[in-house]
Amino acid sequence: MSGHAEAWFARRGWQAFAFQREVWSAMAAGESGLLHANTGAGKTYAVAFGAIDRIEAASGRGAPPLSVLWITPMRALAADTLRALQSPLAELVPAATLGLRSGDTPSAERARQDKRWPTVLVTTPESLSLMLTRPNAEGELRSVQTVIVDEWHELIGSKRGVQVQLALARLARWNPGLVTWGLSATIGNLGEAMATLLGGDGGRLVQGRVDKTLVIDTLLPDEPGRFTWGGHLGAQMQPAVVREIEASPGTTLIFTNVRSQAEIWYQLLLAARPDWAGQIALHHGSLDKAVREWVEAGLKAGTLRAVVATSSLDLGVDFLPVERVIQIGSAKGIARLLQRAGRSGHAPGRPSRVTVVPTHTLELVEAAASREAALAGHVEQRRSPDKPLDVLVQHLVTVALGGGFTADALFDEVRRAWAYRGLARDEFDWALAFVERGGVSLTAYPEYHRVRWVEEEQKYRVPDRGIALRHKLQVGTIVGDTAMKVAWLSGGTLGTIEESFIARLSAGDCFVFAGRVLEYVRTREMTAYVRKATKPKGRVAVWNGARMAFSTEMGDAVRTALERAGSGPGGSLVLDSPELKAAGLMLDAQRRLSRLPEPGRLLVERYRSREGHHLFVYPFAGRNVHLGLAGLLAWRLARDEPNTYSLAFNDLGFELLGAKPIATEALEAGHAFATDHLLDDLLASLNARELAQRRFREIARVAGLVFTGYPGASKGARQLQASSSLFYEVFRKYDAGNRLLAQAEQEALSQELELARMGQVLEALAAQRIAWVELRAPSPFALPLMVERLRERLTNEKMADRLARMIAEAEQRLDAPADTRRRGPRSYNPTPT
Repeated sequence: MSGHAEAWFARRGWQAFAFQREVWSAMAAGESGLLHANTGAGKTYAVAFGAIDRIEAASGRGAPPLSVLWITPMRALAADTLRALQSPLAELVPAATLGLRSGDTPSAERARQDKRWPTVLVTTPESLSLMLTRPNAEGELRSVQTVIVDEWHELIGSKRGVQVQLALARLARWNPGLVTWGLSATIGNLGEAMATLLGGDGGRLVQGRVDKTLVIDTLLPDEPGRFTWGGHLGAQMQPAVVREIEASPGTTLIFTNVRSQAEIWYQLLLAARPDWAGQIALHHGSLDKAVREWVEAGLKAGTLRAVVATSSLDLGVDFLPVERVIQIGSAKGIARLLQRAGRSGHAPGRPSRVTVVPTHTLELVEAAASREAALAGHVEQRRSPDKPLDVLVQHLVTVALGGGFTADALFDEVRRAWAYRGLARDEFDWALAFVERGGVSLTAYPEYHRVRWVEEEQKYRVPDRGIALRHKLQVGTIVGDTAMKVAWLSGGTLGTIEESFIARLSAGDCFVFAGRVLEYVRTREMTAYVRKATKPKGRVAVWNGARMAFSTEMGDAVRTALERAGSGPGGSLVLDSPELKAAGLMLDAQRRLSRLPEPGRLLVERYRSREGHHLFVYPFAGRNVHLGLAGLLAWRLARDEPNTYSLAFNDLGFELLGAKPIATEALEAGHAFATDHLLDDLLASLNARELAQRRFREIARVAGLVFTGYPGASKGARQLQASSSLFYEVFRKYDAGNRLLAQAEQEALSQELELARMGQVLEALAAQRIAWVELRAPSPFALPLMVERLRERLTNEKMADRLARMIAEAEQRLDAPADTRRRGPRSYNPTPT
């Protein structure tokens, strides 16, 4: 690297780190790689100056063509990156230009870029894919010599990451000397992550070890209680959170896991401190762009006292004034907790601090466990999807638009992407036939003949302008429920809400959105019109995003913490952290009514109530795995002894509620945990067709089978669901070999049920002794599972009454003589010892 970077640093009183110099040297030598370093350690400047040096080397001080693509997963991060690059680029290569292209880019700016690309372009995976559809894509993008993929850990495990892989393979074909670097702060499998980014072709792994203080602590509740359930501490923690914000010298960033929770906590803060109106703000992906930009500017300037946000502000956005991060509820994953902690003290040498606010007592244990795992470096691994054919189908049409292709050349190119390294030629040929003729069942419909062999050019091209336009309008893999615009009757927009929520409202209903209480007036042309409500309260807007589940690392950490808590002499408690001490009453109640987890033993509780016969099992594998395990065990037990079951599950375990006594011989013998015929049994135990059909809705949209509509005339959720369901049924009846059907089934098993992880959990369970406990009242572990099930069918008032009775019964048992609290636990070891 030339001395320009060192001089630029020196003018600011900075000194480059060794890892930054290593990256500069590697990039100057034409090497690609992955940079892994702490959040706020200086990753951006490490790759930025390497890229600028390559611009200088290629074009001197002249005005170079498009040379650097900087890919970010979020639009907020894209704008932040643009600001970070402006000063060094302007000083070191004055003739170079800088631009941003994303879904938020104004049409006038797009038109300017269409005439002449900037030297450095910050963009998103979707906008890059759209660039590949341009007729002269090769001519315009052949000059790209450096690609930076920011927050690679955020992209690698999704179809968006596969989009990036395919785009990189295309760019590398046009410029074999392409240099690609990924940036990541939180990922456990660094070697595989780099191979995924680079297509398996070597690379330099640079780890930037910068000493940085990390503080993970917990805001302890005054009355955690002996019994707990999801959300029961939420309102109790409001005053404590307000005090923490008041005491912070800078801005406090408050993270929630879902958007509805962000809306709730924004209202809780305003209710406690109405004078903070205008000093606190709300930020999530459904808010209007202008609102999000105002909040981000306020964070940058340090003019906001606090911001309540979701993952929309998770990633490497540089907000220097943020002194404190508060995490509402468990982060459910070690990497997510570290990522959010890094939003505070986001600069070399400054400490990062995150404070967890439990929403129920068990989250005190989760907080202690996650801190221990984070400080030990136990971070989750992330892997790329394997051969998603819907993304390949979309890519074939993209490339056909962007200059066309031949089958042999594109097959070789696609296999350079890590996700498709194992793609067989017959799989590629099927995808090509599908976009060329619509497969077996759509041959008669011209709109599904999306590419055609053009003899004169000896290439596949898109034959119809309408097909081309529809494809460009829905390039990408982000699929969610249909969003409706929320607008004032008097003019102006607030953001978007899923159609499924608006459909449940009647005129005059009040709801909370964008930090306001709104009155719904009417819907017209996919816009919900509202006015300011006169009522002080309303239902909170909800979105259909999946609830976060324990990662493997998180589940292991929680189980280890509970095992240690119960390991004292004579079964006494070992409370070795502030969080476990605060949870002591709950842990003691669990120990007295049941027992705590022990190494090598699986805790199973049985209980008889007026509802029926309960079986509680605690593998600590996360709610996604427990969903499949609950259905699997219910099916296997009912196969031996017919019974009717209701199921409930959370991150700790699952409940089977039987109409008749539950025959547990298969559990005792270990047969219920067998991995033999796992796939067949799982498909038989669950409504696998419904799960697959739900996944197919997303696949159909990514693959371009279902068109979401033109701007201003979007289709509703019911229309889209009906269209995808029709395709699903047509393929099942007339094209059973359609590979998108197989993909839907595979995704349902691997992503919704985590089949591979389920097999590992079953093997572990089969090797454990079962610690049986006959309950006389619900234990602190069992109660949240019962609440999870009852919430589905009881009103809030009835739920409160039922809870009060269950807790009273359990409290009565706790106060009774020891020998009447439970029937003594017995252990059974299904494997010979």
